[in-house]
Amino acid sequence: MPRFYVTTAIPYVNSRPHLGFALELVQADVLARHHRLRGDRVRFLTGTDDNSLKNVLAARAEGVSTGDLVDRNSAAFAALRDPLALSFTDFIRTSRDARHRTGVERLWRACAHDLYRHHYEGLYCVGCEQFYAPADLVDGRCPEHEVEPQRVAEENWFFRLSRHADRLRDLILDGTVRIEPAARRNEVLAFIAAGLRDFSVSRSRERAHGWGIPVPGDPDQVVYVWWDALGNYITSLGYGGEGSNYRRWWVRGDRRVHVIGKGVVRFHAVYWLAMLLSAGEPLPTDILVHDYLTTDGRKISKSAGAAVDPVALADRYGPDAVRWWLLRDVPRVGDADFTEARLVARANEDLANGLGNLVNRVTVMVHRYRDGRPPVGAVPDADAEPVAKACREAPDLVRAAVDDFDFRRATAAVWRIVEEANRYVEQVRPWDLARAERGGDTGAGRRLDSAVSALLAACRVLARELTPFVPTLAARVSEQCVTLSGELPQPQPLFPRW
Repeated sequence: MPRFYVTTAIPYVNSRPHLGFALELVQADVLARHHRLRGDRVRFLTGTDDNSLKNVLAARAEGVSTGDLVDRNSAAFAALRDPLALSFTDFIRTSRDARHRTGVERLWRACAHDLYRHHYEGLYCVGCEQFYAPADLVDGRCPEHEVEPQRVAEENWFFRLSRHADRLRDLILDGTVRIEPAARRNEVLAFIAAGLRDFSVSRSRERAHGWGIPVPGDPDQVVYVWWDALGNYITSLGYGGEGSNYRRWWVRGDRRVHVIGKGVVRFHAVYWLAMLLSAGEPLPTDILVHDYLTTDGRKISKSAGAAVDPVALADRYGPDAVRWWLLRDVPRVGDADFTEARLVARANEDLANGLGNLVNRVTVMVHRYRDGRPPVGAVPDADAEPVAKACREAPDLVRAAVDDFDFRRATAAVWRIVEEANRYVEQVRPWDLARAERGGDTGAGRRLDSAVSALLAACRVLARELTPFVPTLAARVSEQCVTLSGELPQPQPLFPRW
Protein backbone atom coordinates (compact mmCIF):
# COMPACT_ATOMS: atom_id res chain seq x y z
CA MET A 1 0.00 0.00 0.00
CA PRO A 2 1.33 3.48 -0.84
CA ARG A 3 2.49 5.68 2.03
CA PHE A 4 0.94 9.15 2.15
CA TYR A 5 2.35 11.70 4.61
CA VAL A 6 0.46 15.00 4.89
CA THR A 7 1.24 18.00 7.07
CA THR A 8 -0.09 21.46 7.82
CA ALA A 9 2.04 24.47 8.59
CA ILE A 10 2.46 24.93 12.33
CA PRO A 11 1.01 28.26 13.53
CA TYR A 12 2.35 30.65 16.12
CA VAL A 13 0.55 30.36 19.43
CA ASN A 14 0.55 34.02 20.40
CA SER A 15 -3.25 33.69 20.43
CA ARG A 16 -6.02 31.13 20.05
CA PRO A 17 -6.79 29.48 16.69
CA HIS A 18 -8.95 31.21 14.08
CA LEU A 19 -11.00 30.02 11.09
CA GLY A 20 -8.18 30.72 8.61
CA PHE A 21 -6.08 27.95 10.11
CA ALA A 22 -9.15 25.72 10.44
CA LEU A 23 -9.36 25.86 6.63
CA GLU A 24 -5.86 24.39 6.36
CA LEU A 25 -6.56 21.71 8.97
CA VAL A 26 -9.77 20.63 7.25
CA GLN A 27 -8.12 20.52 3.81
CA ALA A 28 -5.30 18.36 5.14
CA ASP A 29 -7.82 16.17 6.95
CA VAL A 30 -9.76 15.60 3.72
CA LEU A 31 -6.55 14.50 2.01
CA ALA A 32 -5.78 12.11 4.87
CA ARG A 33 -9.28 10.62 4.99
CA HIS A 34 -9.50 10.39 1.20
CA HIS A 35 -6.27 8.42 0.97
CA ARG A 36 -7.30 6.14 3.83
CA LEU A 37 -10.54 5.47 1.96
CA ARG A 38 -8.46 4.48 -1.08
CA GLY A 39 -6.52 1.99 1.03
CA ASP A 40 -3.30 3.99 1.41
CA ARG A 41 -1.27 4.07 4.62
CA VAL A 42 -1.58 7.62 5.95
CA ARG A 43 0.20 9.76 8.49
CA PHE A 44 -1.23 13.23 9.22
CA LEU A 45 0.81 15.74 11.22
CA THR A 46 -0.10 19.12 12.64
CA GLY A 47 1.12 21.04 15.66
CA THR A 48 2.23 24.44 16.93
CA ASP A 49 5.22 26.74 16.50
CA ASP A 50 6.09 27.66 20.06
CA ASN A 51 9.57 29.17 19.56
CA SER A 52 8.58 32.54 18.12
CA LEU A 53 9.38 36.07 19.24
CA LYS A 54 5.67 36.80 18.67
CA ASN A 55 4.87 34.36 21.45
CA VAL A 56 7.37 36.01 23.78
CA LEU A 57 5.94 39.48 23.13
CA ALA A 58 2.35 38.23 23.54
CA ALA A 59 3.23 36.67 26.89
CA ARG A 60 4.85 39.90 28.09
CA ALA A 61 1.78 41.88 27.04
CA GLU A 62 -0.39 39.52 29.11
CA GLY A 63 1.98 39.52 32.06
CA VAL A 64 2.47 35.74 31.99
CA SER A 65 5.48 33.56 31.32
CA THR A 66 6.15 32.53 27.74
CA GLY A 67 5.93 28.88 28.75
CA ASP A 68 2.50 29.35 30.31
CA LEU A 69 1.18 31.22 27.27
CA VAL A 70 2.37 28.68 24.73
CA ASP A 71 1.13 25.76 26.85
CA ARG A 72 -2.34 27.30 27.09
CA ASN A 73 -2.66 28.29 23.45
CA SER A 74 -1.05 25.17 22.05
CA ALA A 75 -3.64 23.15 23.97
CA ALA A 76 -6.37 25.16 22.22
CA PHE A 77 -4.94 24.17 18.82
CA ALA A 78 -4.71 20.50 19.80
CA ALA A 79 -8.30 20.68 21.05
CA LEU A 80 -9.55 21.48 17.53
CA ARG A 81 -9.65 17.72 16.87
CA ASP A 82 -13.24 17.16 18.06
CA PRO A 83 -14.91 20.46 17.03
CA LEU A 84 -13.59 20.05 13.46
CA ALA A 85 -13.75 16.22 13.36
CA LEU A 86 -10.04 15.95 12.57
CA SER A 87 -8.10 12.72 12.24
CA PHE A 88 -4.49 13.82 12.69
CA THR A 89 -2.05 11.09 13.65
CA ASP A 90 0.52 13.25 15.39
CA PHE A 91 0.66 16.68 17.03
CA ILE A 92 4.04 18.29 17.62
CA ARG A 93 4.93 21.18 19.91
CA THR A 94 8.29 22.69 19.08
CA SER A 95 8.99 23.87 22.65
CA ARG A 96 8.04 20.68 24.50
CA ASP A 97 8.57 17.72 22.17
CA ALA A 98 11.89 15.98 22.83
CA ARG A 99 11.98 14.75 19.22
CA HIS A 100 12.11 18.29 17.92
CA ARG A 101 15.21 19.74 19.55
CA THR A 102 17.25 16.63 18.71
CA GLY A 103 16.16 16.85 15.07
CA VAL A 104 16.76 20.60 14.75
CA GLU A 105 20.28 20.20 16.10
CA ARG A 106 21.01 17.37 13.68
CA LEU A 107 19.63 19.39 10.73
CA TRP A 108 21.82 22.36 11.72
CA ARG A 109 24.93 20.18 11.78
CA ALA A 110 23.99 18.52 8.48
CA CYS A 111 23.87 21.98 6.85
CA ALA A 112 27.03 23.27 8.56
CA HIS A 113 28.89 23.58 5.22
CA ASP A 114 26.28 26.17 4.17
CA LEU A 115 26.28 28.18 7.42
CA TYR A 116 28.43 31.20 8.24
CA ARG A 117 28.38 34.17 10.63
CA HIS A 118 27.61 37.59 9.20
CA HIS A 119 26.81 41.08 10.48
CA TYR A 120 23.44 42.19 9.19
CA GLU A 121 21.23 45.25 9.35
CA GLY A 122 17.73 45.17 7.96
CA LEU A 123 14.01 45.73 8.32
CA TYR A 124 12.32 43.05 10.40
CA CYS A 125 8.59 42.32 10.77
CA VAL A 126 7.89 40.49 14.01
CA GLY A 127 4.48 39.40 12.70
CA CYS A 128 6.07 37.56 9.76
CA GLU A 129 9.25 36.72 11.68
CA GLN A 130 11.29 37.73 8.61
CA PHE A 131 13.44 40.50 7.18
CA TYR A 132 12.18 42.58 4.25
CA ALA A 133 14.08 44.50 1.60
CA PRO A 134 12.72 48.07 1.17
CA ALA A 135 11.43 47.15 -2.29
CA ASP A 136 9.27 44.38 -0.76
CA LEU A 137 7.36 46.84 1.46
CA VAL A 138 4.15 48.62 0.53
CA ASP A 139 4.33 52.28 1.45
CA GLY A 140 7.04 51.36 3.91
CA ARG A 141 4.89 48.71 5.60
CA CYS A 142 4.86 44.93 5.73
CA PRO A 143 2.53 43.73 2.94
CA GLU A 144 1.13 41.01 5.21
CA HIS A 145 0.59 42.85 8.50
CA GLU A 146 0.50 46.49 7.31
CA VAL A 147 2.91 47.67 10.00
CA GLU A 148 6.27 49.37 9.70
CA PRO A 149 9.07 46.83 10.27
CA GLN A 150 11.72 47.37 12.92
CA ARG A 151 15.32 48.20 11.97
CA VAL A 152 17.54 45.48 13.43
CA ALA A 153 21.33 45.22 13.37
CA GLU A 154 23.26 42.26 14.76
CA GLU A 155 25.60 39.41 13.87
CA ASN A 156 23.86 36.11 13.19
CA TRP A 157 24.36 32.83 11.43
CA PHE A 158 23.41 32.86 7.73
CA PHE A 159 22.48 30.07 5.32
CA ARG A 160 23.87 30.01 1.75
CA LEU A 161 20.51 29.96 0.00
CA SER A 162 22.07 31.46 -3.15
CA ARG A 163 24.11 28.28 -3.68
CA HIS A 164 20.96 26.23 -4.33
CA ALA A 165 19.09 28.50 -6.77
CA ASP A 166 19.72 26.55 -9.99
CA ARG A 167 18.89 23.19 -8.42
CA LEU A 168 15.69 24.54 -6.87
CA ARG A 169 14.52 25.96 -10.18
CA ASP A 170 15.19 22.68 -12.00
CA LEU A 171 13.39 20.56 -9.39
CA ILE A 172 10.28 22.74 -9.59
CA LEU A 173 10.33 22.97 -13.39
CA ASP A 174 10.65 19.21 -13.89
CA GLY A 175 7.86 18.47 -11.37
CA THR A 176 10.04 16.70 -8.82
CA VAL A 177 8.42 19.10 -6.38
CA ARG A 178 4.86 19.85 -7.43
CA ILE A 179 3.48 23.22 -6.36
CA GLU A 180 -0.26 23.79 -6.78
CA PRO A 181 -1.98 25.86 -7.98
CA ALA A 182 0.11 26.95 -10.98
CA ALA A 183 0.01 30.60 -9.95
CA ARG A 184 1.94 29.78 -6.78
CA ARG A 185 4.44 27.68 -8.73
CA ASN A 186 5.04 30.61 -11.06
CA GLU A 187 5.41 32.93 -8.07
CA VAL A 188 8.13 30.70 -6.63
CA LEU A 189 9.95 30.47 -9.95
CA ALA A 190 9.84 34.25 -10.32
CA PHE A 191 11.23 34.66 -6.81
CA ILE A 192 14.13 32.33 -7.65
CA ALA A 193 14.75 34.04 -11.01
CA ALA A 194 15.04 37.43 -9.27
CA GLY A 195 18.05 36.13 -7.37
CA LEU A 196 18.20 34.39 -4.02
CA ARG A 197 19.90 36.12 -1.11
CA ASP A 198 21.41 34.21 1.78
CA PHE A 199 19.17 34.52 4.83
CA SER A 200 19.68 34.76 8.58
CA VAL A 201 19.02 31.53 10.47
CA SER A 202 19.70 32.60 14.05
CA ARG A 203 18.93 35.39 16.46
CA SER A 204 20.87 36.66 19.44
CA ARG A 205 19.78 35.02 22.66
CA GLU A 206 19.23 38.53 24.03
CA ARG A 207 16.79 39.57 21.30
CA ALA A 208 15.01 36.22 21.58
CA HIS A 209 14.66 36.84 25.33
CA GLY A 210 16.26 33.46 25.95
CA TRP A 211 13.40 31.64 24.23
CA GLY A 212 14.18 29.04 21.57
CA ILE A 213 16.65 26.27 20.73
CA PRO A 214 20.31 27.27 21.23
CA VAL A 215 22.52 27.10 18.15
CA PRO A 216 24.76 24.02 18.44
CA GLY A 217 28.17 25.21 19.60
CA ASP A 218 27.06 28.84 19.95
CA PRO A 219 24.77 29.22 22.99
CA ASP A 220 24.63 33.03 22.65
CA GLN A 221 22.48 32.50 19.54
CA VAL A 222 19.12 30.70 19.17
CA VAL A 223 17.91 28.98 16.03
CA TYR A 224 15.75 31.30 13.93
CA VAL A 225 12.06 30.46 14.24
CA TRP A 226 11.60 29.51 10.58
CA TRP A 227 14.55 27.11 10.53
CA ASP A 228 13.25 25.66 13.77
CA ALA A 229 9.64 25.41 12.61
CA LEU A 230 10.26 24.01 9.12
CA GLY A 231 12.21 21.15 10.63
CA ASN A 232 9.09 19.84 12.37
CA TYR A 233 8.05 17.90 9.27
CA ILE A 234 10.98 15.56 9.80
CA THR A 235 11.80 16.00 13.50
CA SER A 236 8.33 14.66 14.30
CA LEU A 237 9.33 11.49 12.47
CA GLY A 238 12.40 10.99 14.65
CA TYR A 239 15.00 12.59 12.37
CA GLY A 240 18.09 12.73 14.52
CA GLY A 241 16.95 9.86 16.71
CA GLU A 242 16.71 6.09 16.58
CA GLY A 243 13.11 5.80 15.35
CA SER A 244 12.10 4.18 12.08
CA ASN A 245 9.29 6.62 11.21
CA TYR A 246 11.66 8.94 9.36
CA ARG A 247 12.69 6.16 7.00
CA ARG A 248 9.14 4.85 6.67
CA TRP A 249 7.33 8.12 5.97
CA TRP A 250 9.96 10.50 4.60
CA VAL A 251 12.78 8.54 2.97
CA ARG A 252 10.60 5.71 1.64
CA GLY A 253 7.25 7.48 1.58
CA ASP A 254 5.43 7.66 -1.73
CA ARG A 255 3.93 11.12 -1.16
CA ARG A 256 5.21 13.83 1.20
CA VAL A 257 2.61 16.59 1.07
CA HIS A 258 2.66 20.03 2.71
CA VAL A 259 -0.63 21.97 2.92
CA ILE A 260 0.12 25.65 3.53
CA GLY A 261 -1.25 29.17 3.14
CA LYS A 262 -0.04 31.50 0.42
CA GLY A 263 1.72 33.75 2.92
CA VAL A 264 4.38 31.12 3.69
CA VAL A 265 5.06 29.81 0.19
CA ARG A 266 8.54 31.28 0.05
CA PHE A 267 9.59 29.51 3.24
CA HIS A 268 8.25 26.10 2.22
CA ALA A 269 9.00 26.11 -1.52
CA VAL A 270 12.41 27.82 -1.38
CA TYR A 271 14.02 27.94 2.08
CA TRP A 272 12.86 24.50 3.23
CA LEU A 273 13.78 22.79 -0.03
CA ALA A 274 17.24 24.39 0.07
CA MET A 275 17.73 23.25 3.68
CA LEU A 276 16.89 19.67 2.71
CA LEU A 277 19.17 19.81 -0.35
CA SER A 278 21.97 21.09 1.85
CA ALA A 279 21.41 18.27 4.35
CA GLY A 280 21.19 15.65 1.59
CA GLU A 281 17.67 14.63 2.52
CA PRO A 282 14.63 13.86 0.30
CA LEU A 283 12.30 16.71 -0.63
CA PRO A 284 8.52 16.96 -0.26
CA THR A 285 6.71 15.72 -3.34
CA ASP A 286 3.81 18.21 -3.19
CA ILE A 287 3.30 21.71 -1.81
CA LEU A 288 -0.42 22.54 -1.91
CA VAL A 289 -1.25 26.19 -1.33
CA HIS A 290 -4.54 27.73 -0.28
CA ASP A 291 -5.48 31.39 -0.37
CA TYR A 292 -6.94 33.34 2.55
CA LEU A 293 -10.27 33.61 4.26
CA THR A 294 -11.42 37.17 4.77
CA THR A 295 -14.15 39.04 6.61
CA ASP A 296 -15.33 42.21 4.90
CA GLY A 297 -12.34 41.87 2.61
CA ARG A 298 -9.78 41.71 5.45
CA LYS A 299 -7.67 38.60 6.01
CA ILE A 300 -8.83 36.53 8.96
CA SER A 301 -5.88 36.53 11.34
CA LYS A 302 -4.93 37.08 14.93
CA SER A 303 -2.68 40.06 14.24
CA ALA A 304 -5.18 41.82 11.96
CA GLY A 305 -7.85 41.73 14.64
CA ALA A 306 -10.25 39.88 12.34
CA ALA A 307 -10.27 36.45 13.93
CA VAL A 308 -13.26 34.10 13.68
CA ASP A 309 -13.44 31.35 16.31
CA PRO A 310 -13.94 27.93 14.63
CA VAL A 311 -14.80 26.28 17.95
CA ALA A 312 -17.66 28.69 18.58
CA LEU A 313 -18.97 28.02 15.06
CA ALA A 314 -18.73 24.26 15.53
CA ASP A 315 -20.45 24.49 18.91
CA ARG A 316 -23.29 26.42 17.31
CA TYR A 317 -23.70 24.57 14.01
CA GLY A 318 -21.70 21.34 14.32
CA PRO A 319 -18.44 20.27 12.65
CA ASP A 320 -20.13 19.24 9.40
CA ALA A 321 -21.59 22.68 8.70
CA VAL A 322 -18.20 24.33 9.27
CA ARG A 323 -16.29 21.77 7.21
CA TRP A 324 -18.85 21.82 4.40
CA TRP A 325 -18.66 25.60 3.96
CA LEU A 326 -14.86 25.52 3.96
CA LEU A 327 -14.83 22.81 1.29
CA ARG A 328 -17.87 23.71 -0.81
CA ASP A 329 -17.55 27.50 -0.93
CA VAL A 330 -13.84 28.29 -0.72
CA PRO A 331 -12.32 28.37 -4.24
CA ARG A 332 -9.11 26.67 -5.27
CA VAL A 333 -7.70 30.05 -6.29
CA GLY A 334 -8.65 33.37 -4.72
CA ASP A 335 -9.62 34.56 -1.27
CA ALA A 336 -13.07 33.73 0.15
CA ASP A 337 -15.07 36.11 2.30
CA PHE A 338 -16.68 34.43 5.28
CA THR A 339 -19.92 35.38 6.97
CA GLU A 340 -21.97 33.32 9.37
CA ALA A 341 -25.00 33.89 7.14
CA ARG A 342 -23.18 32.22 4.23
CA LEU A 343 -22.30 29.23 6.37
CA VAL A 344 -25.92 28.88 7.52
CA ALA A 345 -27.26 29.28 3.98
CA ARG A 346 -24.96 26.58 2.63
CA ALA A 347 -25.76 24.18 5.48
CA ASN A 348 -29.50 24.69 5.03
CA GLU A 349 -29.44 24.38 1.26
CA ASP A 350 -27.16 21.37 0.99
CA LEU A 351 -27.06 19.44 4.24
CA ALA A 352 -30.59 19.98 5.54
CA ASN A 353 -32.61 20.37 2.34
CA GLY A 354 -30.57 18.49 -0.27
CA LEU A 355 -28.99 15.56 1.53
CA GLY A 356 -31.17 15.48 4.64
CA ASN A 357 -34.38 15.56 2.64
CA LEU A 358 -33.16 12.83 0.28
CA VAL A 359 -32.10 10.38 3.00
CA ASN A 360 -35.27 10.99 4.98
CA ARG A 361 -37.44 10.47 1.89
CA VAL A 362 -35.73 7.22 0.98
CA THR A 363 -35.72 5.66 4.45
CA VAL A 364 -39.35 6.69 5.05
CA MET A 365 -40.29 5.04 1.72
CA VAL A 366 -38.65 1.78 2.75
CA HIS A 367 -40.60 1.77 6.02
CA ARG A 368 -43.90 3.03 4.60
CA TYR A 369 -44.01 0.91 1.47
CA ARG A 370 -41.90 -2.14 2.37
CA ASP A 371 -42.19 -2.43 6.17
CA GLY A 372 -38.59 -1.30 6.64
CA ARG A 373 -37.14 -4.08 4.48
CA PRO A 374 -35.24 -2.95 1.35
CA PRO A 375 -36.42 -4.69 -1.84
CA VAL A 376 -34.28 -7.64 -2.93
CA GLY A 377 -33.59 -8.49 -6.57
CA ALA A 378 -35.26 -5.41 -8.04
CA VAL A 379 -34.67 -4.92 -11.76
CA PRO A 380 -32.92 -1.59 -12.53
CA ASP A 381 -35.18 1.09 -13.96
CA ALA A 382 -33.90 2.89 -17.07
CA ASP A 383 -35.12 6.19 -15.63
CA ALA A 384 -32.69 5.71 -12.75
CA GLU A 385 -29.65 5.57 -15.05
CA PRO A 386 -28.62 9.23 -14.36
CA VAL A 387 -28.51 8.38 -10.65
CA ALA A 388 -26.53 5.21 -11.26
CA LYS A 389 -24.17 7.06 -13.60
CA ALA A 390 -23.49 9.75 -11.00
CA CYS A 391 -22.76 7.02 -8.44
CA ARG A 392 -20.39 5.17 -10.79
CA GLU A 393 -18.49 8.29 -11.79
CA ALA A 394 -18.21 9.97 -8.39
CA PRO A 395 -15.20 8.02 -7.02
CA ASP A 396 -12.97 8.78 -10.01
CA LEU A 397 -14.14 12.39 -10.24
CA VAL A 398 -13.49 12.92 -6.54
CA ARG A 399 -10.08 11.27 -6.81
CA ALA A 400 -9.06 13.50 -9.72
CA ALA A 401 -10.31 16.65 -8.00
CA VAL A 402 -8.66 15.88 -4.66
CA ASP A 403 -5.39 15.03 -6.41
CA ASP A 404 -5.70 18.45 -8.07
CA PHE A 405 -6.26 20.07 -4.65
CA ASP A 406 -9.69 21.27 -5.79
CA PHE A 407 -12.18 20.62 -3.00
CA ARG A 408 -14.98 22.57 -4.66
CA ARG A 409 -14.81 20.26 -7.67
CA ALA A 410 -14.58 17.19 -5.44
CA THR A 411 -17.66 18.10 -3.41
CA ALA A 412 -19.54 18.99 -6.61
CA ALA A 413 -18.89 15.48 -7.94
CA VAL A 414 -20.46 13.98 -4.82
CA TRP A 415 -23.29 16.48 -4.84
CA ARG A 416 -24.28 15.44 -8.36
CA ILE A 417 -25.56 12.20 -6.80
CA VAL A 418 -27.83 14.17 -4.44
CA GLU A 419 -29.14 16.31 -7.29
CA GLU A 420 -29.78 13.36 -9.62
CA ALA A 421 -31.44 11.33 -6.84
CA ASN A 422 -33.78 14.16 -5.83
CA ARG A 423 -34.59 14.79 -9.48
CA TYR A 424 -35.37 11.08 -9.93
CA VAL A 425 -37.72 11.09 -6.93
CA GLU A 426 -39.74 13.89 -8.50
CA GLN A 427 -39.73 12.13 -11.87
CA VAL A 428 -40.72 8.62 -10.74
CA ARG A 429 -43.13 9.80 -7.97
CA PRO A 430 -42.92 6.71 -5.71
CA TRP A 431 -46.06 7.77 -3.81
CA ASP A 432 -48.10 7.42 -7.01
CA LEU A 433 -46.57 4.00 -7.68
CA ALA A 434 -47.46 2.91 -4.13
CA ARG A 435 -51.05 4.06 -4.63
CA ALA A 436 -51.28 2.17 -7.91
CA GLU A 437 -49.80 -0.94 -6.29
CA ARG A 438 -52.41 -0.83 -3.56
CA GLY A 439 -55.01 -0.70 -6.34
CA GLY A 440 -53.73 -3.98 -7.78
CA ASP A 441 -51.14 -2.78 -10.32
CA THR A 442 -48.29 -5.29 -9.90
CA GLY A 443 -46.19 -3.50 -12.50
CA ALA A 444 -46.30 -0.37 -10.37
CA GLY A 445 -45.06 -2.44 -7.43
CA ARG A 446 -42.08 -3.67 -9.44
CA ARG A 447 -41.27 -0.10 -10.53
CA LEU A 448 -41.54 1.01 -6.89
CA ASP A 449 -39.06 -1.69 -5.85
CA SER A 450 -36.66 -0.52 -8.57
CA ALA A 451 -36.97 3.11 -7.53
CA VAL A 452 -36.48 2.44 -3.82
CA SER A 453 -33.49 0.16 -4.52
CA ALA A 454 -31.82 2.74 -6.78
CA LEU A 455 -32.34 5.51 -4.26
CA LEU A 456 -31.13 3.47 -1.29
CA ALA A 457 -28.03 2.45 -3.27
CA ALA A 458 -27.36 6.12 -4.02
CA CYS A 459 -27.60 6.99 -0.32
CA ARG A 460 -25.09 4.28 0.52
CA VAL A 461 -22.66 5.60 -2.10
CA LEU A 462 -23.14 9.07 -0.64
CA ALA A 463 -22.28 7.79 2.83
CA ARG A 464 -18.97 6.47 1.53
CA GLU A 465 -18.03 9.37 -0.76
CA LEU A 466 -18.91 12.06 1.80
CA THR A 467 -16.72 10.49 4.49
CA PRO A 468 -13.58 12.55 3.79
CA PHE A 469 -15.55 15.80 3.69
CA VAL A 470 -18.18 15.54 6.43
CA PRO A 471 -17.28 12.38 8.37
CA THR A 472 -19.79 12.78 11.19
CA LEU A 473 -22.69 13.37 8.82
CA ALA A 474 -21.56 10.57 6.49
CA ALA A 475 -21.61 8.16 9.42
CA ARG A 476 -25.22 9.15 10.19
CA VAL A 477 -26.20 8.55 6.57
CA SER A 478 -24.58 5.12 6.72
CA GLU A 479 -26.34 4.23 9.98
CA GLN A 480 -29.74 5.05 8.49
CA CYS A 481 -29.11 3.04 5.32
CA VAL A 482 -27.66 -0.16 6.78
CA THR A 483 -30.05 -3.00 7.54
CA LEU A 484 -30.15 -4.62 10.97
CA SER A 485 -31.65 -8.13 10.81
CA GLY A 486 -33.02 -7.27 7.39
CA GLU A 487 -34.61 -3.94 8.40
CA LEU A 488 -33.51 -0.35 8.23
CA PRO A 489 -33.46 1.63 11.49
CA GLN A 490 -36.37 3.97 12.04
CA PRO A 491 -35.87 7.25 10.09
CA GLN A 492 -34.35 10.11 12.06
CA PRO A 493 -33.81 13.74 11.05
CA LEU A 494 -30.36 13.85 9.46
CA PHE A 495 -29.38 17.49 9.78
CA PRO A 496 -31.14 20.46 11.40
CA ARG A 497 -32.27 23.49 9.48
CA TRP A 498 -30.77 26.60 11.03
